[in-house]
Amino acid sequence: MWSASIASNLADGILQISAGLLALSLTRNPVLISLMPALAMLPWLLFAIPIGGIVDRVNRRKLLSYANILRAGLGACLALLIATHSLTIGFLYLFIFLSGICEVTIDTTSQAMIPRLLDKSHFERANARLQISESIISGFIGAPISSFLFALAVALPFAFTSSGYAVAAFLIFIIPVHALDSTKPEKVGERETFRSEIQFGIRYLASHHILRRLVITTTSIGFFYSASNATTLLYLVDILKMPKQYFGTVMMVQGIGGIIGALIVPKVSKKFGRGIILAVSIFGGSLPIFFLGLAPNIYIFIAIGILAQLTVQGWNIVLMSTYQNLIPNELYGRIHGARRTLVWGVMPLGSLFGGFLATHGLRLPFFVGGAVATAIALFNFPWLASLNQERLDAER
Repeated sequence: MWSASIASNLADGILQISAGLLALSLTRNPVLISLMPALAMLPWLLFAIPIGGIVDRVNRRKLLSYANILRAGLGACLALLIATHSLTIGFLYLFIFLSGICEVTIDTTSQAMIPRLLDKSHFERANARLQISESIISGFIGAPISSFLFALAVALPFAFTSSGYAVAAFLIFIIPVHALDSTKPEKVGERETFRSEIQFGIRYLASHHILRRLVITTTSIGFFYSASNATTLLYLVDILKMPKQYFGTVMMVQGIGGIIGALIVPKVSKKFGRGIILAVSIFGGSLPIFFLGLAPNIYIFIAIGILAQLTVQGWNIVLMSTYQNLIPNELYGRIHGARRTLVWGVMPLGSLFGGFLATHGLRLPFFVGGAVATAIALFNFPWLASLNQERLDAER
């Protein structure tokens, strides 16, 4: 499973940078550029809940493998369109949207597998290892490779992306069935209807006060994170005068913060508790966003970005471990889908909001997004800090 994660993260790193560079070669309109991250996140709003229900009903190993196969096919089609000079911005939008649907399936299924494999005391350690592989492979290898491949031939990085997803699909498919297949066929009449199962997952999330507030907090702050990031590439190229071929390198260097965060979070979380790390991380990931808009040059931007990545990585690891601790595994797909519908579903709106802000100045999304996100973090700081392990165990 970790090897599959490495293969898919390499593909993700290449795709993320190459798609941005490709969009920049097709348009310079800030609103059209902001549609890229918006369309990538839109499937979470539209499909996360039904896909979560599917995850709880089917063979998770096969579902994860098939989703990677589909992404491989999409990457191959995009490479073909580029090679035949048939690509338009509309086709690129369609690719991003369909690939986002696959991402919803892959993320939900993967997260549902982790509690099946591990005891809750190892959640931070496991999530940290996966985050490290994501940071190193996606950021330090995929990002610079993508810029190099894009310079050689525009279609080349997308062909490599297709291959990476195909390898991930194969590695998932050969995992022994007994290790991951927690979904057993049931006799007719023993299983509730698909609709009733989804409704139960939504009701469970709405009635669980810790889960509910975590989702509300993450949803509100995620909106403004997305707004601030929507036109980052345009900001770097037009305001900080960065040559666009170095975008992958900038993302790679900023990834240092993510690696440091993933290395230290399991230890500090064990020492200080999940709640303290959640509170500190959400504040430490929000405040630097404002200062990114003040960066006078690319070097200051990178330094601030390293700090932001360090704390955001801590938030991601501990938050996911908290969810895995609170949510029963047999309900994980539905509840994960319901919360991601809210949390990631608002991100397309945030991206579009950031795009419109950028029409009045490319620094403005960082100022607005950073200021509001920091205010939300400060408001929730005391409550997050109170979420110790004993309280989480009592609320499961």
